[in-house]
Amino acid sequence: MSDTPNSQRTGPVQPARRAHRHGAASTPAVGADPDAALLDADDAMHLLIRTGFAPAPAEIGPYVGLTRAAAVERVLATTRVDAVTPLPAWSAEIPLTRAQRNALTPEARRAAQRQRGQHYDELRAWWMREILITPSPLTERMTLFWHNHFATGEDKVPEPLLMAEQNALFRRNALGSFATLLHEVAKDPAMLLYLDGASNRKGKPNENFAREVMELFTLGEGQYSQQDVAEAARAYTGWGVDPDTWRYVWRPAEHDDGVKTVLGKSGTFDGDAMLDILLGEPQTARFVSAKLWREFVSDTPDPAQLDTVAARFRASGYDIKAALGALLVTPAFWDERNRGVLVSSPVEFIAGTVRRFEVGYASTAMFAHTSAALGENLFYPPNVKGWPGGVMWINSATLLARKQFVEQLFRATEATRPRMANSMMKTVEIARAGAPASGAMKPQPRAMPGGMRFDLDGWLGHYGLTADTVPGLSAQLQMQHAILPLAPVDAIAAGSSAGAYLEALLMDPVYQLK
Repeated sequence: MSDTPNSQRTGPVQPARRAHRHGAASTPAVGADPDAALLDADDAMHLLIRTGFAPAPAEIGPYVGLTRAAAVERVLATTRVDAVTPLPAWSAEIPLTRAQRNALTPEARRAAQRQRGQHYDELRAWWMREILITPSPLTERMTLFWHNHFATGEDKVPEPLLMAEQNALFRRNALGSFATLLHEVAKDPAMLLYLDGASNRKGKPNENFAREVMELFTLGEGQYSQQDVAEAARAYTGWGVDPDTWRYVWRPAEHDDGVKTVLGKSGTFDGDAMLDILLGEPQTARFVSAKLWREFVSDTPDPAQLDTVAARFRASGYDIKAALGALLVTPAFWDERNRGVLVSSPVEFIAGTVRRFEVGYASTAMFAHTSAALGENLFYPPNVKGWPGGVMWINSATLLARKQFVEQLFRATEATRPRMANSMMKTVEIARAGAPASGAMKPQPRAMPGGMRFDLDGWLGHYGLTADTVPGLSAQLQMQHAILPLAPVDAIAAGSSAGAYLEALLMDPVYQLK
């Protein structure tokens, strides 16, 4: 970045890599151990935004001056296995049995459907609240990662309780053993319903799970044959879901115990043995490591560095924390060329803004609705492949809705707070109107309680400014470094107040990047 302030430019410019860096030097000398490089404020921001949802200013300081290895270790040490906040009260209720469901009158059935939708909305609001207040953003990022990796959703899972329990399963194993996670999610009732595993029986095998567990969960496309799928489907027969309790059940009479040949191996495999065969394939470690790379580093993995991460993952017995630790200390993760190259998902964009600016709110339901309008409807991925992510998060409608969210943030004062619900609803409706029809866009417009409260002067006080102060060059550069991964691309009017300058930074396309 040059010393010419962006406010003096005469027009938009192309994204620029930061040439100006402040704080401790982050680039090690030639021949030095890169893990010994000390983090400056930019490095700390990069690490925390990639492994979380954008940090508040106070969260950055403890990482400045640490080595890369120590900083990564500190992030990994914060992870949790359970949620901070309790689930909605209905999660403790016993679901209706099959007989009770069949006995419902048409009116009661419609009421039950409405209640089901309300419960899913409450579950989405609950997870957004967990994301916003968790002391371990990485835990929620990984829970969200596994929700997308093992995609299941509302369209085929009738009980919201099952999705709540699956969410807990992902969080419990978020940075634990991938082998354990794979085995548990394969028998998870939500997964069994979503991929029709509950209807897979001897003589009438359903191949959906057998195919997706190879293509999407372990090996990747082109690593297996249709014959492998057909044979593996026989191994998973006998797994089911009790229609009264919605729990996993084993039905030995429906299991095909004959010899199967899958990926060159033959035997009387059952489902667990089949999963172990997939875990025994070196390609599984590489495939999952590549997905982690695209989530945390860049869209294009470096083959040699990816091999190192995959080898560590496999050697550790599929320890997710070990794989992620190896990934976050690769030279590629810290490379300047890999900063600002990933697009923030709707959840990351919303949660990052709220956390970074310490925004107050009366309810998280509006954040969940806005995320759905932007294309990421929690517990409702568009299909079994999950959300495509990347540049697919951005189109004319969603970019407009993201900018309107920023506008709402700057209107979120005590005097204008009552206008927030209507403004937020307009954002949802505009974004939905221009969005493709998919599972991600299903929710219908609903009133949104509560509103945001942003202490603008309080945040600007970190830089010795108030909203009406005209910031000097130094303050402008400090705000740019605090907000954007790259130099802004749009011109900002000369003489803008600090409040207007900050809003312009958040309106800049670069704010969508991480």
